Amino acid sequence: MSQNSHITIEEGSTNVYADLGYADAAEMQRKSQLAAEIACAIKARRLTQQGAAALLEIDQSKISRITRGQFRGVSEAKLLELVAKLGHDVKIVVGPVRRRAGKIELQFA
Repeated sequence: MSQNSHITIEEGSTNVYADLGYADAAEMQRKSQLAAEIACAIKARRLTQQGAAALLEIDQSKISRITRGQFRGVSEAKLLELVAKLGHDVKIVVGPVRRRAGKIELQFA
């Protein structure tokens, strides 16, 4: 790199999907968090993809796609169901907010 080169660094937000301009950025971030939790749970249980597919009652190819972060076409509800089938409690809390629109966030214990 020459001495005249200038590197611009732009600080991103906490949501890479928003930074990339996705219209459904918040949903994509939640789905990516769920997919990561599914992958961790499968690894922690030492399941093969075939074993996970049998336990979760879905195709092995879908397990492969989800654990590689390819979850478009898989609903948040389905991902939550898979997390529950892998032995996690899923709790959804609905409450009032002071803003015009509420938000959805995930917390992992």
